[in-house]
Amino acid sequence: MKRMTAMELNAEIYRGLGELATSEDYLKRVARYIKKLVAEKQADPTLMTKEEFFARVDKAEQQIDRGEGITFDNQEAMNAWLNSL
Repeated sequence: MKRMTAMELNAEIYRGLGELATSEDYLKRVARYIKKLVAEKQADPTLMTKEEFFARVDKAEQQIDRGEGITFDNQEAMNAWLNSL
């Protein structure tokens, strides 16, 4: 199966909404589901857009360039730090 781009997904969603637009009941169901997805995304800080992810990567790379990164001498030290989070 071909992986869809964001533009293709948007077009598919709008095509589907066009099919459902004649039924108020279906539109209400879609609206409830969208609200549920938005609440889920807002509740889980690990969910992010591709742009948000790459912005965080860029920020981390800048911090490393400034010497602000965290280094570990061994795996146990790294695990201890991860467990402290």
